[in-house]
Amino acid sequence: MKPIVCILSAVVCSVLFSCKESAASSKNKNQTEKIPTKIERKKPGTVTYNFENTKEWLKKATNDSTQLQLAYAINRTDADNFKKLDSVIVPNDFTGDIAYYLPFPLKVSALKEVEKIIYFSYPTQTFAAYENGELIYTGPTNMGREKDKTPTGLFFTNWKAEKTTSTFNDEWDLKWNFNIENKLGVGFHQYALPGYPASHSCLRLQEADAKKLYSWADEWILQDDQNVKVKGTPVIVFGAYPFGKVKPWYVLVDDAKGLQLSESDIERETQPHLNSILKEQKNRATQQNKE
Repeated sequence: MKPIVCILSAVVCSVLFSCKESAASSKNKNQTEKIPTKIERKKPGTVTYNFENTKEWLKKATNDSTQLQLAYAINRTDADNFKKLDSVIVPNDFTGDIAYYLPFPLKVSALKEVEKIIYFSYPTQTFAAYENGELIYTGPTNMGREKDKTPTGLFFTNWKAEKTTSTFNDEWDLKWNFNIENKLGVGFHQYALPGYPASHSCLRLQEADAKKLYSWADEWILQDDQNVKVKGTPVIVFGAYPFGKVKPWYVLVDDAKGLQLSESDIERETQPHLNSILKEQKNRATQQNKE
């Protein structure tokens, strides 16, 4: 009988050890810090700008999609509206990635613990998306016009739809729409970018950018028809546009860094909301672990 007892004891110990090891492994896996996304970027030799006659410049760049996309972004517009401009700002060196021509910093150390966040800068008419402090996406936007300003502050993405109808005008179709303020009907989506704030408070994007954010950001999770269980991705809208004055990006011709946003600028806009952002992020993680 003694050999049998020894064997049973060994089996029990083996099972207990295996369970503990599995639980520890699971715990370590859940507690593993997320590795920030690394993006390889090509830096241009120089970043300087000049004004060009639009029609004349298009004759030279019509077959270069990289140059065209950069020019659209720098002028906060899209292909259709770019052609309507009398003159445009273009860089003297087109060899870099878009992030080097737009104002948001490539890294923000203060966002290391924030898994996902989107910023919309009113004065520069640009957006940026970060993962753990690393710039993931950036591009142009056209926000609310003077009498229908986009509200500023902290928001969270909620519901989304590949195509929906504007609450302001039912003849306007909004593609890749992601709502951030449900009661006011404010969201970001694809729509025409004339090159200045022109919307009825929404945040307009080029279609490629709208599709990226549509897929990247998180939807809310509802408890029921009246209550939100988990909020989506944090969105911070900040700053004020100088309505009635020269377009802010025109300063780039004389000062290529005239619109640059620093890490401290982003930290200053984020700090008042950081506790709320991290609280909601923890809530999402908790709910995901329960599933």
